[in-house]
Amino acid sequence: MKATIWHNPNCSTSRKVLAHLREAGADVSVIEYLKTPPTRDELERLFDRAGMTPREGLRMKEAGAKALVARGADDAAILDAMAADPILIERPLVETEKGVRLARPLEKADEIL
Repeated sequence: MKATIWHNPNCSTSRKVLAHLREAGADVSVIEYLKTPPTRDELERLFDRAGMTPREGLRMKEAGAKALVARGADDAAILDAMAADPILIERPLVETEKGVRLARPLEKADEIL
C-alpha cells in the first residue's frame, strides 16, 4: 500500500506515525510540509477527504491559530493562513487510496491502511 505523510521530523508524534506506517509495510512518500508546503487547494482537498474542516486541522498550539479562531476566521481565511504559514497545519496528515487522516493519535492512521 502506498501512503503519503505530511511530516515534521521535529515532531515526536509525526516520527512515531512515520515509523508505524513503515512497520505496517506501507510504501511511504514523506513530504516535509514546512519545507514543501501544500497549496491552499491541496489543503482543501486533504481536509475534504479526511472529512474535516480546516479549523479542525489547525495546530492550536500556535499563536497564529489561536488568533484566527479568536477573530472568527472562516474556512477560506484559515486555508489562506495555512498556505501562507504551514506551521499552522496540525500534523501529521496521512493519505492512502482509502482516505486521509490526521494521525493523532497514531492509531488513526490504521483506519486508512
